[in-house]
Amino acid sequence: MQDGHRPVVAVVDDDAAVRDSLKFLLEIAGYDVAIFASACAFLQTGAGQPPDCLLVDQHMPNLTGLELLRRLRDAGRSLPVALMTGSPSAELTRQALELGVTAVLEKPVADDVLFRFLDRSAT
Repeated sequence: MQDGHRPVVAVVDDDAAVRDSLKFLLEIAGYDVAIFASACAFLQTGAGQPPDCLLVDQHMPNLTGLELLRRLRDAGRSLPVALMTGSPSAELTRQALELGVTAVLEKPVADDVLFRFLDRSAT
């Protein structure tokens, strides 16, 4: 967080408790946090400050985390992404890496794992 810049982390998760807890944790750590209840809600917010990185849940209604990432990549948007999932698999990890995901994080995400991703991605 150099020059007073507070990195912006976007959290996309359909679980309100997850969104709220991540928002609280990240704000205490000095990040600005934008929360979205769905991939569609994130895609509809084209205006505003683009995030420095994205934390996105894989299992959401309408659009999954990987589908969101595909749409972002197809639109030419590149940013560090951590895909969060309660059910990681080798196939999911393979697909995520093919789309340029920086990390696949197993839910519940351990604070130290989350901050390692953010230290590499959001500064």
